[in-house]
Amino acid sequence: MKKIARLPLLFLFVFGMIFTSCQKEEEIFIDQNGEETITANSILTRLLIRTSQNAGDLDDIIDGNSCVSVKFPITVIANGQEVILMDEDDIDLIEAIFDQFPNDTDTLEIVFPITVILDDYTEVVVNSQAELDALIAACESSGGDDSISCLDFEYPITFFIFDNNQQQTGTVTVNSDLELYIFLNGIGDDDYFSIDYPINVILEDGSVVTVNNNAELEQLIEDCENNTGGGDPIDPVIFEQNLTTGVWYITYFFDDFDETANYDGYEFTFATDNTAQATNGTNTVPGTWMFEGGSSPDLTLFFGTTDPFDELDDDWDILEATNEIIRLRDESGDGSVDYLTFERNPATGGGGGTNDLIDQLTDGIWYVTLLNDDGDIETCDYVDYVFTYNLNGTATAVSATTTVTGFWSVELDDGMLDLILNFDITADPNFDDINDDWDVTDFNANLISLIDVSGGGGGTDILEFGRAQATGCGGGGSGQALVDALEDGQWFVSEYLDDGIDETMDYNGYTLTFSTGTVVATNGSNTFNGTWAVTDTGGDLDLTLDFGTQIPFDEFNDDWDVLNFTNSIVELEDVSGGGGGTDNLTFQKL
Repeated sequence: MKKIARLPLLFLFVFGMIFTSCQKEEEIFIDQNGEETITANSILTRLLIRTSQNAGDLDDIIDGNSCVSVKFPITVIANGQEVILMDEDDIDLIEAIFDQFPNDTDTLEIVFPITVILDDYTEVVVNSQAELDALIAACESSGGDDSISCLDFEYPITFFIFDNNQQQTGTVTVNSDLELYIFLNGIGDDDYFSIDYPINVILEDGSVVTVNNNAELEQLIEDCENNTGGGDPIDPVIFEQNLTTGVWYITYFFDDFDETANYDGYEFTFATDNTAQATNGTNTVPGTWMFEGGSSPDLTLFFGTTDPFDELDDDWDILEATNEIIRLRDESGDGSVDYLTFERNPATGGGGGTNDLIDQLTDGIWYVTLLNDDGDIETCDYVDYVFTYNLNGTATAVSATTTVTGFWSVELDDGMLDLILNFDITADPNFDDINDDWDVTDFNANLISLIDVSGGGGGTDILEFGRAQATGCGGGGSGQALVDALEDGQWFVSEYLDDGIDETMDYNGYTLTFSTGTVVATNGSNTFNGTWAVTDTGGDLDLTLDFGTQIPFDEFNDDWDVLNFTNSIVELEDVSGGGGGTDNLTFQKL
């Protein structure tokens, strides 16, 4: 089984999402009604994420599970008949075959390999039934399918984005479940957003409901889930066993406003004698708890009159209860709704690796030393900027003429560290290219290496931060620096476009070694010798290559303009005279 695509969890233009981040002349502030403002940890956000997840139950007749969905087209053998399914509508073909003989035993075999789509839209290639069974078992052991598929949204839906200064920074319009899922997972802890109501919701029976506020939307989703059996009934024995085992932390508490931070550092324990306590090591607050089962299970908490723990004193409706999370809801007599969530890890989350990365990131200044945007080297767009990351989640990039502000966060996603960057693009639109959910591949005191692999063939981006400014930008850097870079290590052709025609494949497997005045290209079987020289004319660098008549490297015989170079990549261009076209050549260090 091989993962082939992982979608980034930030704003992706390739899916048609429209994002405008601007500083308006007339400042717009968060609605004073806190209940209409949503955060990344809000209950409604989690419900929206589950509703926008890839629903895996539509094709259960094929893969026998709701954890994944198959990617069409797919070939199956139904009761001995080979059927090619081009889309979900073709599932009716299988059902028709199964219905031909009511008393027979229906069988279905999948012709592997296939691609399946997980609930987070990750695509995985599966080569056998054993691999599929293992994937399903892993999903079910971790809680199974969590998506809510009993309703759909009418798109587009528009969101208003606010920063932690309560100022509107932009709007996001989503046009599909995928775009909604990406947007919601890209919201940082310091971000706030609200929905541009009214919106329309399509129920399972095809009826359309108009929703006018957060409370209506949340209630509609919860009622839909409960009425369709979306959640398993809560077993009193299992619930009390989970509650009274181990330590719990408050990861979300909303009472008119998000007050989660009031409980930072406190561990909650619940004993089998119905006593409870919250402690941070120096202060201990005693309390009690009581569980009531049935069709509407409740958890009653009482921690006395000690502030802020008295705000937990209530008869809470249980929305979700597992060994890892307990989500509670309480609707007051005045119609306001409070939310409380306990989880096994503190709200700050992370681990040693997370904290280490934060320590390095917030210590001193950084420079962009490489931005490889799917083969296009754009490092020099940021060469003049000094980046500073602050502990409060804000960031600045400052040049001699421009200051760009932004936000950052570090998260742990399935054991992989992610660095999420979100810079304002008003002052410099180039920052849109580094606004993303980046996987951290390596980091130390002097280097932070990031990668982002887009789904759907969107390519691979590489971003590196270092302690020293990038060199060789604009082709006007030191010629000696380019010579030193080329002579240091082996190189390969990462891209060659002959007047727009991609001929990179002709050079696959070849390594190039640059020595004083000579260059050797070899793939182990064939070896081609050539010459090279760097010239600096008025600050414009040129790289001259000559391989004689040796095919295919004779294509490189030219006087190339050096567009950009670093110690790991060299980007070249040649514009022929008389309308002869433009060639592009990129070397990358092994």
